[in-house]
Amino acid sequence: MTSSPTDTPRRTGRSRRRTLLLAVLAAGALTAGLLGATAAQRHGSGPNGGRPPGDRRQAALQRNADALLALGVTGVQARLSTADGPDLTAVSGVADLAGRQPVPADGHFRIASVTKAFVATVVLQLVAEGRLALDDSVESRLPGVVAGNGNDGRAITVRDLLQHRSGLHDDYPDPASAEDFQQHRNDSTTAAQTVARATAHRPDFAPGTDWGYNNTGYVLLGMIVERVTGHPWHQEVQDRIARPLGLTHTSWPGATPTLPQPHAATYQRFGDGPLVDVTEQVGAGTNGEAGLISTTADLDRFFRALLGGRLLPPDQLARMQQTVPVGKDFEALMPGARDGLGLFARPLSCGGTYWGHEGGDSGWITATGVTADGRRAVTVSLSGVQIASPDDVPKIAQAENTLVDDALCNAGR
Repeated sequence: MTSSPTDTPRRTGRSRRRTLLLAVLAAGALTAGLLGATAAQRHGSGPNGGRPPGDRRQAALQRNADALLALGVTGVQARLSTADGPDLTAVSGVADLAGRQPVPADGHFRIASVTKAFVATVVLQLVAEGRLALDDSVESRLPGVVAGNGNDGRAITVRDLLQHRSGLHDDYPDPASAEDFQQHRNDSTTAAQTVARATAHRPDFAPGTDWGYNNTGYVLLGMIVERVTGHPWHQEVQDRIARPLGLTHTSWPGATPTLPQPHAATYQRFGDGPLVDVTEQVGAGTNGEAGLISTTADLDRFFRALLGGRLLPPDQLARMQQTVPVGKDFEALMPGARDGLGLFARPLSCGGTYWGHEGGDSGWITATGVTADGRRAVTVSLSGVQIASPDDVPKIAQAENTLVDDALCNAGR
């Protein structure tokens, strides 16, 4: 069933994805006894996942996965891929609270805003083909779509959308309770409805004058891709990225609420109630701002191909890596981060820069990182993220940052 932008009382006017982490964490402590299940249920056998005890990279990956679990999640899976050796994987926690099976190292999950990196790549491919320009206005590509209440598509460029500088106001539905979630879990929202909700508000700032993480901008990019190519954005992702790279576990589920097997379940707490299994749902963000399902192996392969120059010509890859400062809230969670076109740049403790994107929704959080030469990539997926207070959010962000940094730096030693 498709819901109208204004027809249900659960619409709270705040975006579920206003930031990469704050919008996805529900307050509440993790149920007791989870940590005790991890040691026997890790991937492989022995303290280092079946690999030699002396392998410090494997040991560090496992240690950092366990550290994330200790902060209040039900499951963690991480993968480090390099150009000169087999993948290293680490899992921690359980795939589901009922059966308490181990987290699959190759499990599917909703990658949420990591989808933006795929959409940005398609847009820049179209730029390389001369079918689109970064300085094209939204109005020139989508006449009349962004207008009213001070919103002006003539003043917003494709580059602004890619780099979160459009000033558009995000407005996404948020379930008010577990009952509300159950009632609306299979609702879907069209791209046009999402844009209509955004333009019902005045913009947050004038286009190009500031930075503010924005999901509606990527919904508009998905609409532009379809207008230019005649195909939905997710079909272009499949044809231009997933199929050529052999990303056989990356897909767009559309209005299908289930995940392919294997996968871990994810949980969310509404108010003071119990944890609710929210794994099966359609969700509001499936129109280019989010929406893809993938695995750690596929995401590592995608980012290594992207930074390795296999998806974009040098000029477009260089434009993707032209960055601007992020907002203070993001800087607090992602120290040193700068925003490119669909990618964030972060400093490495061992020197240099890594690139990637994060995403999160309904208890899932995904963090990715790839070295500038594309030789090393790491992806970590958290499921069932719960926090006891907002103070725990930066702790989770720091633990994610540590896992990515350690993996990329240690892999080069």
